[in-house]
Amino acid sequence: MTRTRTRALALPAVALTVALAVAGCGSRTDASGDPAAASASAGASCVDTSGDSVKIGFLNSLSGTMAISEQTVRDALDLAAEEINASGGVLGKQLEVVGEDGASEPTVFAEKAEKLISSDCVAAVFGGWTSSSRKAMLPVFESKNSLLFYPVQYEGLESSPNIFYTGATTNQQIVPGMDYLKEQGKTKVFLVGSDYVFPRTANKIINAYAEANGIEIVGEEYAPLGHTDFSTIVNKLKGSGADAVFNTLNGDSNVAFFKEYKNAGLGKDALPVVSVSIAEEEVGGIGVENIEGQLTAWNYYQTVESAENSTFVAAFKAAYGADRVTSDPMEAAYTSLHLWKLMVEKAKSFDVAAIQDAADGVTFDAPEGTVTVNGENHHIAKTALIGKIGADGLIHTEWSSDGAIEPDPFLKGYDWATGLS
Repeated sequence: MTRTRTRALALPAVALTVALAVAGCGSRTDASGDPAAASASAGASCVDTSGDSVKIGFLNSLSGTMAISEQTVRDALDLAAEEINASGGVLGKQLEVVGEDGASEPTVFAEKAEKLISSDCVAAVFGGWTSSSRKAMLPVFESKNSLLFYPVQYEGLESSPNIFYTGATTNQQIVPGMDYLKEQGKTKVFLVGSDYVFPRTANKIINAYAEANGIEIVGEEYAPLGHTDFSTIVNKLKGSGADAVFNTLNGDSNVAFFKEYKNAGLGKDALPVVSVSIAEEEVGGIGVENIEGQLTAWNYYQTVESAENSTFVAAFKAAYGADRVTSDPMEAAYTSLHLWKLMVEKAKSFDVAAIQDAADGVTFDAPEGTVTVNGENHHIAKTALIGKIGADGLIHTEWSSDGAIEPDPFLKGYDWATGLS
């Protein structure tokens, strides 16, 4: 189902004049607003910048097993679009949002991405969650020379000129998570994950890290996305001799896993779990009573203390309800739209090549802290946080990296990772 939402605020005459001067007007043009460039690009882009608005696409799972996580990302994107429109838009143009449902299926994500680019003529797309969805969309964006802003932590070992990755890469989340377990004296780790790209690749990296750091991987189990019977896996875990668990399950499978974990008499003290896909939104679905005291590895929590985060949390709650929580992926999505705006304004163009050229060094004072775009690999510098889930359902920082970590998606800075990519 397509949801098209237009937020057309009246443009001041001066802003409109500037927008027309910068972007060009009249007939449909390429994304730079230059008719000559449109002719030269032979119809490579159908983005229309001739009016007082420009289309962007939001592509998230609003149904299926991933909806528990992705609906909140859509909400954060909507909030960012509303804020940007209220402040005058991008190059004086209002954002017209075309929303699509990826339905938790990689093939649907690819189909919807094609539609957004070729039929809806959006200037950029924001969304995706699972690495399977991103991998399915990647060739679409590369072949169509369009831009995807992907907001979720992932397994790394990837860089595309057509994707900006605003969630953490491996050295900003998975490696710090393992560093923390090592610092806590954990030497026997059990791996449990959903059976798709991210957990499989993440665990390949974890195995390499473990071998180099004197840690034994005592079990490695996978379950299909949406799987709800974890009795067998938890029994294996219980008998493995593990002193910690690294969890890469995604979506509503986490609900079943942690309920079974608790039913088996396993607890946070004797056998802590570090999760990399459970944020504040998922805590409510799992039930605080089933997960209190367990650990997470992210780059943002609602409890981060900063003026920018206080403003963000207040705005989100004002828009969606005082009982709603913020989380890392939604903050990364919110940040991604603001970064795109800044890139476009630096480039003075909606053109893909111009944005790619302008991206390096673009910074934004995000709720998580100041982030900076790396123009070479299209990731951003991020601070790593290990958090503990509290009785209040929020996640509180236990450990933080010493400042923002530069993105290293191919782990070039780690000798033990040689050959992984």
